[in-house]
Amino acid sequence: MQAPSVGGVMLPRGNGESIRLSRGASLTDFAEKINANPASLVAVMMNLGEMVTATQSVSDETLQLLAGEMNYTVQIVSPEEEDRELLESFDLEFGEDEGDEEDLVVRPPVVTVMGHVDHGKTRLLDAIRKTNVIAGEAGGITQHIGAYQVATEVNEEERRITFIDTPGHEAFTAMRARGARSTDIAILVVAANDGVMPQTVEALNHAKAADVPIVVAVNKIDVEGADPTKVRGQLTEYGLVAEEFGGDTMFVDISAKQGLHIDSLLEAVVLTADASLDLRANPTQDAQGISIESRLDRGRGAVATVLVQRGTLRVGDTMVVGDAYGRVRAMLDDNGNNVAEAGPSTPVQVLGLTNVPGAGDNFIVVDEDRTARQIAEKRAARERNAAFAKRTRRVSLEDLDKVLKAGEVQQLNLIIKGDASGSVEALESSLLQLDVGEEVDIRVLHRGVGAVTESDIDLAMGSDAIVIGFNVRAAGRAAQMAEREGVDVRYYSVIYQAIEEIEAALKGMLKPEYEEVELGTAEIREVFRSSKLGNIAGVLIRSGEVKRNTKARLLRDGKVIAENLNIVGLRRFKDDVTEIREGFEGGINLGNFNDIKVDDVIATYEMREKPRV
Repeated sequence: MQAPSVGGVMLPRGNGESIRLSRGASLTDFAEKINANPASLVAVMMNLGEMVTATQSVSDETLQLLAGEMNYTVQIVSPEEEDRELLESFDLEFGEDEGDEEDLVVRPPVVTVMGHVDHGKTRLLDAIRKTNVIAGEAGGITQHIGAYQVATEVNEEERRITFIDTPGHEAFTAMRARGARSTDIAILVVAANDGVMPQTVEALNHAKAADVPIVVAVNKIDVEGADPTKVRGQLTEYGLVAEEFGGDTMFVDISAKQGLHIDSLLEAVVLTADASLDLRANPTQDAQGISIESRLDRGRGAVATVLVQRGTLRVGDTMVVGDAYGRVRAMLDDNGNNVAEAGPSTPVQVLGLTNVPGAGDNFIVVDEDRTARQIAEKRAARERNAAFAKRTRRVSLEDLDKVLKAGEVQQLNLIIKGDASGSVEALESSLLQLDVGEEVDIRVLHRGVGAVTESDIDLAMGSDAIVIGFNVRAAGRAAQMAEREGVDVRYYSVIYQAIEEIEAALKGMLKPEYEEVELGTAEIREVFRSSKLGNIAGVLIRSGEVKRNTKARLLRDGKVIAENLNIVGLRRFKDDVTEIREGFEGGINLGNFNDIKVDDVIATYEMREKPRV
């Protein structure tokens, strides 16, 4: 049936038929489905008060509006379904073991440690893998995720267990849920002196939702006030009944700090896996699995930590991970040793990908480089279209409350850049779950790994977004461009601080604060060794001026290597000076900090009080 449209153009009118479109589709995509001229649909949208071009990615709401006008029903295809259809078009399938029953072999269980903050998750992981992961963490928080494998002896047989190390705060609910989905067993850590806390229940609910068995580690049994029996009683109310109480959940009393009963905990994990799960996979098929962590390495390029879930991954295989692809150039185990292949439940670092994949992206091995490239390009295009469909306008945290009250903006757009994909995803998940009422919406337009670039500033300018840099800084001319164009760029090293500031801004609670003012940057041209003063940086002042006794940070390849440094000494030739201006050379002494290299950048700054306007 035909119905006249604008200018007498006849447009096909539906009878309520359903049209399947991907997120971020354009009017041209819609027109192809109903055999119409895209220009006619542009005219229809103009009549509806929407100025949209034929090739522009539009939001789901716009597609629904147009479909209703044309008497069609639009079904927006989910990313998961779209990805499955994409793989099927290449005769590929993710998530299935190929071959017969006899091809399946036993694989190690994959374990995630959950629990309330400060109940000892990180220290437990530390005790298990015998390395200190706390020392290098900002604020004592696990900021990155990774995976590693340990061995234990059960019934005189060596058994392996794979651990996924996720951020330690249960506020990252989406990260927890994602970790549980890739997990066979969850270890729930509960402090014997504190008992069950709100985030203990939250972690417990995530594990139950993912339908994974739980082993309870009752930690801190060596501290005063410890009562493991009380913990068992409390968890009974949530459906976790200890074996000694007639239930089927294994409880193990441990002290992560003293290293007590860690072997018993590992044995409990293995026994639970044997009793509750059929952990088998086919090691002979092409490898499939999940990306746990990824980052940019200055010397090696994109480095992704992947967990092989089925099949065997080998050096030389062509793999596609999210919108990244490449031939596996080298693989490293969790100790940094080169390995030739990795079987089911084995975590490895992979080198050779074109770019940094996201945490949680599925990977699959394909036969040809061309196939991998086509899949990756289609996935990238889909993500790009979805991001374009979300664009709106720019705002800063300081004036957010004002423009909200004036009705000028109903959402806060964010661009998140970080030094590792796991942290970026955790930060995004936490921000999207902030409860700020129905008046304002938070949208993450783009997230990525690496320094803040000019491209990020461009996107922020066009969409009125705030840029968040987590453990990274603006690279090259991006900082100058942001200042010139008035783009608000925020830097953080602790996730909680970012969450609190965004939430405070959304609730109009930002108090007068101290503003970091950049004074100058110096590029290290040469490093001089001094037995008396340590390493001295021979520098060229690139911008502004460097003053003695000011704060500084050290940047290497756009990433923050050290914070809260002090300019202890400043020299021009043989003279001590108080400042050196742009274009001049000099020497800088950072006191006891000696980890400096040629091409590093010393950025100096001071804190000035900045009242809210």
